[in-house]
Amino acid sequence: MRLLIAGFFMLVTCSLFAQTGNPYSYEIKKRTVVTKGAVVSAHPLASGAGVAILQKGGNAFDAAIATQLALAVVYPGAGNIGGGGFMVAHLSTGRNIALDFREKAPGAATRDMYLDANGNARTDLSQNGHLASGIPGTIAGIFSELKYARLPISTLIQPAIDLAGKGFAITEAEARSLNASQNAFKKYNTVTPVFVKEGGWRAGDTLVQKDLARTLQLIRDKGAAGFYEGETARLILEEMQRGRGIITAADLSGYQAKEREATVFPYKKYNIVTMPLPSSGGVILQQMMKMVEGQPLRSYGFLSVQAVHLMTEVERLAYADRAKYLGDRDYYSVPVDTLTSESYIRQRIALIQPDKAGTSKDIQAGVLSPASEETTHLNVYDREGNAVSITTTLNGGYGCKVVVAGAGFLLNNEMDDFSIKPGVPNMYGAVGAEANAIAPGKRMLSSMTPTLVLDKGKVFIITGTPGGTTITTSVFQTLIDMLEFNMTPEDAVNKPKFHHQWLPDEIFVEAGFPIEIREALQKMGYRITQRGGIGRTEVIKVSGGKIEAVGDGRGDDSVEGY
Repeated sequence: MRLLIAGFFMLVTCSLFAQTGNPYSYEIKKRTVVTKGAVVSAHPLASGAGVAILQKGGNAFDAAIATQLALAVVYPGAGNIGGGGFMVAHLSTGRNIALDFREKAPGAATRDMYLDANGNARTDLSQNGHLASGIPGTIAGIFSELKYARLPISTLIQPAIDLAGKGFAITEAEARSLNASQNAFKKYNTVTPVFVKEGGWRAGDTLVQKDLARTLQLIRDKGAAGFYEGETARLILEEMQRGRGIITAADLSGYQAKEREATVFPYKKYNIVTMPLPSSGGVILQQMMKMVEGQPLRSYGFLSVQAVHLMTEVERLAYADRAKYLGDRDYYSVPVDTLTSESYIRQRIALIQPDKAGTSKDIQAGVLSPASEETTHLNVYDREGNAVSITTTLNGGYGCKVVVAGAGFLLNNEMDDFSIKPGVPNMYGAVGAEANAIAPGKRMLSSMTPTLVLDKGKVFIITGTPGGTTITTSVFQTLIDMLEFNMTPEDAVNKPKFHHQWLPDEIFVEAGFPIEIREALQKMGYRITQRGGIGRTEVIKVSGGKIEAVGDGRGDDSVEGY
């Protein structure tokens, strides 16, 4: 499927057209099959910037950086330099990499900072406004990625600078999204941002972000210090002071991205590579895959009553453990080895009844023996066999809704991903405990699950998705769809998905979920709620010398390749 986005004509530099395509008239492409390299991301201009870098001689890391930075301009609801994320990558040499540039709690953060005098949780403060923001990690992450790239940052950031300074035509979906947030932008900003437009936005309107272009130029010229120090840092601190936020100069200058050991586990003949804590995905994806590995899923069939029942109960069990045990391992002792052990997996799956829905009141976290919804994802694969899977986030749509005045970028609302009070759900309905309590400098638990599948040591599948707590279940279902049900990437991405996260005790389904399966599940005791689209999954499949890239039909996601 292809969609054409057209805006009015204006003169732009040749470099802008060469590196991104025409930013006023461009296509959304959902699938491509190529032989040399491919990018799939949430926006066609960002994917175009990435593939242009591959064609210039850059590798997958170069393309990923260019795509990330372009998304910060053309996809402001989630693409960002004011948030954070995770990268999982596989080098052609065989090495796996996991990079953590998740936001951190400011130094002045306290465990009970969102509780009022009566001990009631103030989720309004953890979700909106200046106090909701953690220390941004995206730029530190980009410069950590840069050591694996070939080209200079000045080349990789230029498409984003051009798109911010000269503008681009917004899509219909972007116009709707911006219009839905107009009141929030007005309420939470101390200076009116460019996202506010009297009379509202329409498809084809040009969005110009001069302040953001200036910030990107400082990053180009001064490196990470162009963000965490100097003029940009000053503007962040002034914004904090106006809005009573708590991020300090020391918080900014002290932030560092962290390389971690990638989570790698076998699934039948494959090896799954994903992100470790503070991403919960590295634990619960492993739990879910191990729980179904010995079950006859293939014979059950896609979206059969038996398959949905089994996968739902597996999701329930894993998310119950997530709520109690998972958090930042730098601050809390998380029993990962026990949670993913064969003996523990056997204990958990034994709780599933074959013909009856479980109940989350009865299914709690396991007893152990001693021993994030507005996110965005991108995949890149290059001709040398390097693969990059990156998920970044502001947490909610447009983060905390605060644009740093004079710097032009949105801040995140990641503090809501902590457990602000045991048993109180965050904006995605997830509950937590002591493991994910707020502490200064701590990284909040995340659902982001960038993932690779290796077959005989070679990249076979690259995937990931946004979607808050639905991220890991969407990745889980995508892998099962392709590895067990032999579905094409296009079907694995776009066929209906479902989600269960322990609490609330219900299965969420998309509109296309078969009614007869829904009715059969209800007879088994399940409560089922229909909701909007679940995630926006991106997939690249590498097989037989061909690279197949698919962008999710639920959004403006788009592929490019050559």
